[in-house]
Amino acid sequence: MNRIKQPALLGAAAFLYASIFASGSASAQQVNSSNIGEIADYANLNQGYDTGLNGADSTFSSDPMGQITNVNQLRDVSPTDWAYEALRSLVDRYGCISGFPNQTYRGDQPLSRYEFAAGLNSCLNQIERLIAASGSDVSQTDLEQVQRLSQEFEAELAALGGRVDEIESRTAVLEDGQFSATTKLVGEVVFNLAQAFGDEQALGSDDNPDLDSEVVFADRIRLQLVSSFTGKDKLFTRLTAGNIGNSFQNETGTREGRFAFDGPSGNDITIDRLHYVFPAINDKLRVTAMASLAAHHFYAKTFNAGLDVGGGASGALTRFGERNPIYRQGIAGSSAGLGASF
Repeated sequence: MNRIKQPALLGAAAFLYASIFASGSASAQQVNSSNIGEIADYANLNQGYDTGLNGADSTFSSDPMGQITNVNQLRDVSPTDWAYEALRSLVDRYGCISGFPNQTYRGDQPLSRYEFAAGLNSCLNQIERLIAASGSDVSQTDLEQVQRLSQEFEAELAALGGRVDEIESRTAVLEDGQFSATTKLVGEVVFNLAQAFGDEQALGSDDNPDLDSEVVFADRIRLQLVSSFTGKDKLFTRLTAGNIGNSFQNETGTREGRFAFDGPSGNDITIDRLHYVFPAINDKLRVTAMASLAAHHFYAKTFNAGLDVGGGASGALTRFGERNPIYRQGIAGSSAGLGASF
């Protein structure tokens, strides 16, 4: 039977993610979905919340489906199109045409009755406002056509109204039960069943002690809050507890016996990360102020963002597989520092 001279590490980890609730920014203006998604990206443990800060786009966008005031605003509509005059007439006379965020109309795509009913409803509302302001602006012929279309699409318009009511009701429930208007809370729970195998410890000597290891079942729990006050900044506050410790470093005699998601012991709850990330110099400079657990990989991109998920359980199994040890120089629970990327 062959004897294993160098220690080997074998482990199986089960991990759970609990995304509680996502919310927007604390800005006074209405926050769009892109900003909410941005905050979620930085908090998402499965996507490496410690990396990717350099390429973030934190700008606000305009109304995604705004009314147009001139048909020439639509990039995919030209005067040679057979429907150009019809579109121009609807815009000039009633202003009831909406465009997509990229200034396209997409008139060559198939249209369902529900989509047509939604567009018709927009025109009806606009015509009603015109009638209320000045009835002479709407011709009798147009009113008769609108009445006929309203009768034909009565069922679809009613269904759309029901859908809108349902969406408003569900949105109200989400707003009432949201965790915070400025913070996203993400949780991770890791259960680890593992053992180190081998003949002797790897101490680099001719007379290494025997490797003595047992099967252990350990846990690591994280709760991370990611807050944004301006829509561009991020405040990371992480609570951690567990009993994995330094994994099998003592048993194997080498740091290669450490899992990427180890660290805490005794299941004591600690604030093991407190970082504030904010942009400067026209958003080209991104500063990371670290009051606890300062390390280079929090502000500098590592080689493989898919494996380097900041000590999460969805990345590499071992610390060495997660990232180059050079990024760990000076890292400690009590370490503090300032990092910048331009």
